[in-house]
Amino acid sequence: MYFFFFWLPLFFFLLRVAVYQYCLFASTRFPPALLSSSLLLSFLVILLVPMPVKATPAKKAVAKKEAPKEVKATKVVRVSTRKAYTRPQFRRPHTYRRPTPERPANTAKAIPNKHDAFSIIRYPLTTEKAMKKIEENNTLTFIVDSYANKTEIKKAIRKLYQVKAVKVNTLIRPDGLKKAYIRLSAKHDALDTANKIGLV
Repeated sequence: MYFFFFWLPLFFFLLRVAVYQYCLFASTRFPPALLSSSLLLSFLVILLVPMPVKATPAKKAVAKKEAPKEVKATKVVRVSTRKAYTRPQFRRPHTYRRPTPERPANTAKAIPNKHDAFSIIRYPLTTEKAMKKIEENNTLTFIVDSYANKTEIKKAIRKLYQVKAVKVNTLIRPDGLKKAYIRLSAKHDALDTANKIGLV
């Protein structure tokens, strides 16, 4: 059907064109009978032959209908209901409270403090300046712990050498060590204490 509908009129049309060209080159007149007959046949073929109907869209529609529908997964939403308050008082809900840390049992022994007098007073200095301080100012010079304060230094001197310190001056040297100038009271002689220590 498609051959008769499309190719037959095209054949007659091309036949007319060929005859027309031949007549031009041969200097003869184009036969009107051939023209009228070719036109008539082409129109009759176009009118009589029905136009073919495409079946592909119907097949696609059937295929679409036959395909099962995919079920979309629905999102689960939690629905929470709020409590209705019927009184004017409002009590706040419980908030986060940090858990209590674990503590040692009562039977556990206390850890001894390592920051004692022997760790505070490290060693004495025996430089010329330190010896001059002993003779003139009744002052001893020590290298002490960098975290020790003046009160701890006084108590450590009292505990180690049984002397009373009147004043303590401290400084941190460029090498990072802490130096303490400890001036003793008038009752105690710095030279005697230095002899006990073994400086002189």
